[in-house]
Amino acid sequence: MGLPRFGRPKGVDMQGKLSPNLFVANCGPAVGLSHDTIASVFAAFGEVNGVFAADESGARVIVSYCDESTATAALEALDGHPCPELGGRTLHIRYSVLQPTAPDQINDSVPVSLVASDLNIPGLYLLHDFVSTKEEEELLASIDERPWKSLAKRRVQHYGYEFCYETRNVNTRQHLGELPSFVSPILEKISLFPDLDNAASIVLDQLTVNEYPPGVGLSPHIDTHSAFEGFIFSLSLAGPCIMEFRRYTDGDWLNNNTKTQTPENGSNFLRRAIYLPPRSILLLSGEARYAWHHYIPHHKIDLVKDSVIRRASRRVSFTFRKGGYFAVSWRTWEMVNKCTMLNCSLQILWLELILANVTFPNIVILRDKKTGFCTD
Repeated sequence: MGLPRFGRPKGVDMQGKLSPNLFVANCGPAVGLSHDTIASVFAAFGEVNGVFAADESGARVIVSYCDESTATAALEALDGHPCPELGGRTLHIRYSVLQPTAPDQINDSVPVSLVASDLNIPGLYLLHDFVSTKEEEELLASIDERPWKSLAKRRVQHYGYEFCYETRNVNTRQHLGELPSFVSPILEKISLFPDLDNAASIVLDQLTVNEYPPGVGLSPHIDTHSAFEGFIFSLSLAGPCIMEFRRYTDGDWLNNNTKTQTPENGSNFLRRAIYLPPRSILLLSGEARYAWHHYIPHHKIDLVKDSVIRRASRRVSFTFRKGGYFAVSWRTWEMVNKCTMLNCSLQILWLELILANVTFPNIVILRDKKTGFCTD
């Protein structure tokens, strides 16, 4: 469920318009006041339906009462006066009204989890404090000594193979060399990654370093199947962020003109969100890698468990992948088909590629000469 939408009625003086809902400024998690604390203070005047964030500032809330008379009593008692129960802050209050939500409006609110297991996405893992503060400082210093490539809203560095954003692929014919020595300790730790039976055998040969300024995120996407193999590790440095995940239903990820309503969550996709603190590492594998789009909302402020967290002056991510050579086996076909829910025409295309020894720059279909089936 999303947050209720409140606002000022057009063409109406709010001070002369009664409403059970109050807009309260100088009050909220950003100034050290939880929604529960605020609700307990305003409940002294009558039953409170709820306290909601008025915007992304974290310093303005909506207090919703059951009736207008209790809202009026609270406004007259608290507006413009210091409130001892709320740290002595002077509140600025006016009436507000509930605005109808457009039928095609996508819900932009989703609960944020702190651990990966809460999301119930197979193949998703998050380890906190994967590197120490000292290691974080050394990694940042190392990349800042090297040249950046500027994109529209962020800067990047590529190692091993360069990722082409126009084609969302890597050019295997342009090998940039081995990964830099300053990430060797990270690769060694990844080889000891818990919950992965074959972690020691994982070979990662492509690294993309992204630098995000405040308010800049990523659009929803799945890393190209043919460009990278099944494990993607992302190390967060310098600042936190929220990463959200979407799984589209009925193959609607293939549609540009998608419907936005389902009974479950008001959209054509399932949504999950997780908080990525600095020095944590995220692993996408299996279903999390192939079935769920991941993205970073373009926010300067995130609300996590009733706490407002401001984005840092920069956030840097190290994303490690295996690229350059992708053998599409029968097992890979089963994983992609299961996770992405390919429609019939795409299933036929994939089967034709698998049953024929077709070779593309980044896709090699391997077939057993005796059985005709693909090898692993």
